[in-house]
Amino acid sequence: MAILNRQNLTAGFSSKISVQTPNSAVFDYPEKVLQFGTGVLLRGLCDFFIDKANRAGQFKGRVVVVKSTDRPGADAFTEQDGLFTHCIKGIEDGVAIEETVINASISRTITAATAWNEILACAASSDMQVIISNTTEVGIQYHANDPIDGGCPKSFPAKLLAFLYARWQHFNGTSESGMVIIPTELIINNGDVLKEIVLKLAADHQLPAAFVAWLQDANHFCNSLVDRIVPGTPDAATSAAICADLGYEDKNLIISEVYRLWAIQGGAKVREVLSFAKADAGVVIADDIEIYRELKLRLLNGTHTLMCGMSFLLGFRLVKDVMANGYLSKLVMNLMLSELALAIPYKMDFKVADRFGRSVLDRFRNPFINHKLIDITVQYTTKMRMRNIPLLVQYYQEFGKAPELFAMGFAAYLQFMHAVKEENGKYYGDANGELYPINCDYAAHFYEAWKDFDLKKVLADTSLWGADLSALHGFEAAVQKYI
Repeated sequence: MAILNRQNLTAGFSSKISVQTPNSAVFDYPEKVLQFGTGVLLRGLCDFFIDKANRAGQFKGRVVVVKSTDRPGADAFTEQDGLFTHCIKGIEDGVAIEETVINASISRTITAATAWNEILACAASSDMQVIISNTTEVGIQYHANDPIDGGCPKSFPAKLLAFLYARWQHFNGTSESGMVIIPTELIINNGDVLKEIVLKLAADHQLPAAFVAWLQDANHFCNSLVDRIVPGTPDAATSAAICADLGYEDKNLIISEVYRLWAIQGGAKVREVLSFAKADAGVVIADDIEIYRELKLRLLNGTHTLMCGMSFLLGFRLVKDVMANGYLSKLVMNLMLSELALAIPYKMDFKVADRFGRSVLDRFRNPFINHKLIDITVQYTTKMRMRNIPLLVQYYQEFGKAPELFAMGFAAYLQFMHAVKEENGKYYGDANGELYPINCDYAAHFYEAWKDFDLKKVLADTSLWGADLSALHGFEAAVQKYI
């Protein structure tokens, strides 16, 4: 079976299903976007919007993808000339939708560790306008004095600073050379946080005051929020079945739901640069995106975080299978609508939260999406702290008692983090005799904590939660019941 690439695309494939293919003009569009991350969310949402706009002749720009981790994946992009198939399946306004699109938004993929000079060369391009990132919640962190010269910096913020500094030098600090920078990592005010870190690093390296002024005035660091369920790479059997219908092999194939939202905080200049927003109502550019962030972060992501460990330990592996179970489906609904929705730390009409929550439950039930619970547990502790602890604190402020289902989900999280094996720096838990990976930066911490487990001590650890959870009356007892 032929592989998906530009040459074979031109020759044509014999597909059993309808596939939307790119027009030849797209391959001549200039590179306008630098994207840090090869993940499925960026490809299934951000690159989806760019590709759709290119098809409509509204953006006319392509994406240079920076592979910033050691995980494999970039070689397949090179082999396929950046092309990948996007299968979109779900329910929209009560209508079942299935679309298959060959996305041609990506021009090339560069590995930062081995080709850093190629990335810096992009800084000298007058066509470059936008920087997008998704380096997970732990990617946007300050590492003091992270070197920005003499090779590829270690952290993403330092990489970004090095790129911007090279651009400032090349264009002599013109205001026109500023970039629109949109982090999509799921942290509060992600654009503001990233900007603050970049400025701190600039101070560390004693960069010129003129550069710092350009950094602040000519560049737009946009807070943003992304919302689309794009599971990890489909399993071998699913991929093989889809490729058989497509008539070609695609190592980069992804599947997503129909629902999509990319909320970006910005004004007129941001709207002008992000002209791809005109192609799809799923891109929202507004002065205030807080309501979108809170609803998505707390009800979709927060519910995922509290349900995934519990469901996995009970033997489930996919979100849709959890929702097909009558007892667990009701439990998830009550957790979301009777506890989390009541504790969102943002003033809004409860009807808005309830309506959004019920739409999320429908998305969880999407029979076309194989969303793996184990994927949701990646960086479990950071997600729990960022997504759910503010809800717990707010719930206490509102009701003065422990939220029962929250406590159950939190207890399951602690159980999931109970590693029984360490091998080459990697940690594994045990679910009914089956070992599973604990892909969390705090795995080693809990490996030690579980040797002589003290729940009160864990709850009181402000370095984990940013608050003393043992001081919340009744929460320790509520969690203890389920451990």
